[in-house]
Amino acid sequence: MRSSIPSPRPALIGIVANEPSGDQLGALLIQALRALRPELRFVGVAGPRMLAQGCETLLPMERLSVMGLVEVARVLPDLLRARRELIARLRQLKPLVVIGIDAPDFNLGLERRLRVQGLATVHLVSPTVWAWRAGRVKQIRRAVDLMLSIFPFEAEFLRAQRVPVDYIGHPLADEIPLDPNCEAARLVLGLLPEIPAADGGADAERAAEFGTALIAILPGSRRSELELLGPPMLETAAWCHARRPGLRFIAPMVSETLRERFEAMRRARAPEVPLRLVDGQSREVMAAADLVLTASGTATLEALLSKRPMLVAYRLHPLTYWLVTRLRLIKVRYAAMANLLVGRELAPEFLQERCRAEFMGPALLRLLDDADRRAEIEHSYRQIHLQLKQNAARRAAAAILALIDKRGGNADG
Repeated sequence: MRSSIPSPRPALIGIVANEPSGDQLGALLIQALRALRPELRFVGVAGPRMLAQGCETLLPMERLSVMGLVEVARVLPDLLRARRELIARLRQLKPLVVIGIDAPDFNLGLERRLRVQGLATVHLVSPTVWAWRAGRVKQIRRAVDLMLSIFPFEAEFLRAQRVPVDYIGHPLADEIPLDPNCEAARLVLGLLPEIPAADGGADAERAAEFGTALIAILPGSRRSELELLGPPMLETAAWCHARRPGLRFIAPMVSETLRERFEAMRRARAPEVPLRLVDGQSREVMAAADLVLTASGTATLEALLSKRPMLVAYRLHPLTYWLVTRLRLIKVRYAAMANLLVGRELAPEFLQERCRAEFMGPALLRLLDDADRRAEIEHSYRQIHLQLKQNAARRAAAAILALIDKRGGNADG
């Protein structure tokens, strides 16, 4: 949706989010910046959360949301046109700073071109150059006046590479309670009290034993993820339900379009599974669940912060996967951020050909039945949560405003 676009003003900040996770981070950042300087105005690319904070959008966020080498290639001409449009409008508006949120393949190019034109640039969420495509560090140095890192090991790596960086902690670690309330989440979702809560002690253990637990399914926030992960996740739910008829399933959907598509998959592949679809509310869904079956991505971090044991599934287009493995682009041991943070595979990973019901189903039931393992996971996740809880949005806002002031910008409207 295209809103009215503001004329150039001194107190204007550009901000570009390409997908729902970026929209979430962007909304938190806007709140923190306004808390420090209420006169600030925001324009760029925004999803529903940023729009609710008053950010004005130049392009629909959905136009920029795509993943995978092969998938991007199909829409590359439109992505390049969109970036040219953004560059032209932001140059015209001359904001005090332009903030790109994640999506480095798109936003670093945007930032580099705007920085050449004299605009200050900030990138929020470091690209995973420590994991793959380390050569992007050179591009980062050309693109940004400041990188905001949400993980401590990223900041150490980037400083060694002469990239200006501030570690801010992770915004989600500030938002999500250290001790999520399972019963409260179930009340919010309107779930019947037939399933003992995940943090309900002996009752929760009996729930696992008799197969009456609640399993959350998160197949991803993009259409391409849903197409690849929806079928094996639904088949896994059917596999488990056939062996434990008391199991219940719940899946948060980020949009009506994805909900309709997932519902069609469900009718075709798992019509007998008691699966409830809800609009949004992924955080409540995770807090309410006994176990999470999720796509690799930000959702694994949210499950970690919710202290919920999880299985991680992921598939790429076969050609994308072949290119990534053939060229040895990935330099880390695990796909899930939850496992990278812990340093071991507490969340079993099922990637590519292992992303099938015959592998994921038994693993899910084993984890559900192992109370000691679940307690170990929850303890480890709590320790990571404490490390990431740094009041990230306020630290990011302070760093951005310090950059503006250093460059002689005037954010007083």
